[in-house]
Amino acid sequence: MSKSTRKPGSRKAASERPKKPYPDFPLSPHASGAWQKKIRGKIHYFGKWARVVNGKLTRIEGDGWQEALEQYKAEAADLHAGRTPRVKGDALTVKDLCNRFLTAKQQKIDAGEMSTRMFAEYKLTTERLVARFGKDRPVVDLAADDFEVLRADLAKQFGPVRLGNEIQKVRTIFKYALGQGLIDKPVQYGDEFRKPGKRVMRLHRAKNGKRMFEAKELRAMIAAAGVPLKAMILLGVNAAFGNADCGYLTQSVVDLEAGCVTFPRPKTGIERRAFLWPETIEALRAAIADRPTPKDKADADRVFITKYGNSWSDGGMSGAVSLEMGKLLKRPRCPACGKINADAAERCDCGWKPTAKQPWENSCRPGLGFYALRHTFRTVADATRDFPAVRLVMGHADESIDDVYREQIDDARLVAVAEHVRAWLFGATPDGGTTTGEAIAGEFSEASIDDDAQREDERPVLRLFAG
Repeated sequence: MSKSTRKPGSRKAASERPKKPYPDFPLSPHASGAWQKKIRGKIHYFGKWARVVNGKLTRIEGDGWQEALEQYKAEAADLHAGRTPRVKGDALTVKDLCNRFLTAKQQKIDAGEMSTRMFAEYKLTTERLVARFGKDRPVVDLAADDFEVLRADLAKQFGPVRLGNEIQKVRTIFKYALGQGLIDKPVQYGDEFRKPGKRVMRLHRAKNGKRMFEAKELRAMIAAAGVPLKAMILLGVNAAFGNADCGYLTQSVVDLEAGCVTFPRPKTGIERRAFLWPETIEALRAAIADRPTPKDKADADRVFITKYGNSWSDGGMSGAVSLEMGKLLKRPRCPACGKINADAAERCDCGWKPTAKQPWENSCRPGLGFYALRHTFRTVADATRDFPAVRLVMGHADESIDDVYREQIDDARLVAVAEHVRAWLFGATPDGGTTTGEAIAGEFSEASIDDDAQREDERPVLRLFAG
């Protein structure tokens, strides 16, 4: 005989409860006299459909469903996201802060002081803040536990490098609020809302391997790339260009006759100059000749225009350069000859056929993208030991005292750097001789040009005290 757990009179109590005012009404009547809804495994109550009068539940006029529905709508977004609902007030909300911050950054874009890519990154960060904290959450109400949960969310989505960048952008947004007087005191992030430590970063780099392409990989990529991307890849390894550098490059700063480019970095505005290889010049000429008509007159001088007539710098974090490079790196590579193919065909042009034991290879190691070309250039170019010249090509600031006195860097040194990297990529010169870069680099093998001072063992000893 089965035993029922229903309490006496509960069926009657259920029959006395009000019915939903319409089929899709999100709440249900609870035996306590409240409207209820189960959210994320927990029962939440919204308003009353009955009150206790003389020890008995008495339905109120209209069953109070409209008031309950309004309360549910006001709190639903927070509850479904696992947040504690907050009462709206006149204080600065997360939504208002994000809107003000993005408006300020848009003004910088209009003034030419910020790139659209950076704005797109900030916009994604503000969207994450609204999704985690709620748009109506007062900023002054945020506490350390809120940022602890935010960091945990970010850590699930991103690796250590991206996580550190996201944490910095979040701090920048709330620092803006304090600097503009929108809040009276700094936001309390707590001890957990920190960037990953140096140990974590070292382990991450060791796990992913070197963030650079090998010469053989690059040669295969250059051979397989289309007209504009081929020129961009060559600029990346020849002149240390990044994604944005290619997107913003104009014809007016490229001297194809002299074979050089003088182009301040769009990201920082730091001076940069590099000499171009014959292969890079040829690829640039082809890209300019093959360039579609720009849709926007402002892009008329751009070197690279997409097939849709847009700038290659458009697209925010998923810019056209990154997307096109990603397509190339996903294509299969022949393990026999190293050629990158358009698709996983039955055989490679060299005659090799894929098998179950030896299928097509990936074009490169995971985690590498277009920006790895800058890492490649710097790693190879450092062998010249002409670090000031390498920094000028990279567009990196030199904060040393030497830079205060150094008025210019001779072009011969830039040529030497370019020739050295070219020799690494394509091999020895056709006649088997030494490249210009190797010859000039040899002149600096004894000591780095970066250090104008004498070596420690060559410095004279000053005898300040006799005896």
